[in-house]
Amino acid sequence: MTQPDVLLYEKEAWASGFLRLAGIDEAGRGPLAGPVVAAAVLFDPDYIRREARTTYARLTDSKALAESRRNELYDQLRTSRSVAIGVGVVDAAEIDRINILRATHRAMALAAAEVEPQFALVDGLPVKGLPCDHRAIVKGDALSISISAASIVAKVLRDRMMVEMDRHFPEYGFAEHKGYGTPHHLEALRRHGACPVHRRSFRPVAELDQLDLL
Repeated sequence: MTQPDVLLYEKEAWASGFLRLAGIDEAGRGPLAGPVVAAAVLFDPDYIRREARTTYARLTDSKALAESRRNELYDQLRTSRSVAIGVGVVDAAEIDRINILRATHRAMALAAAEVEPQFALVDGLPVKGLPCDHRAIVKGDALSISISAASIVAKVLRDRMMVEMDRHFPEYGFAEHKGYGTPHHLEALRRHGACPVHRRSFRPVAELDQLDLL
């Protein structure tokens, strides 16, 4: 069975003259707590052509990888001189203020601004406010090696932020569930209420806040 070309979208952009091409993805749209984190990853074209079938052969959607493999790939990306990485972070308070979609787009724009691409490949739907033109690719984290790399960077960084938040608010178990609405997390919310890193505009955090007012 023929394997899909994970550089297909990159090759199309390079052929159009966009050598500074970034893949962009985010982590943390759905959790009840913590920031949304976006990453932009820009590969040197010659480098990624050489490494696509070796060093980065198993780049894919970060959620499909074991944590150990994500961390390994993250370290390879971070230490390579042929890879530029930008990161954007929008915290829970800002998410509540402007809504999660706008916060996600803001995080992606911040990440892109750090690497200054000519063009971007973005996972999912079109993004408002990017500092360059882009192509949105549904399920792009499994179809484009640049988006896959961004997915891994965003996921690893956000997970590490949630582990740090767990040290400050250990009663919620952030290190375990990373802020998602697991039964353990929901029970902790019922017992302790929300903490400063919870998204108060998200159900069921908002519902708990309403109960506190009764």
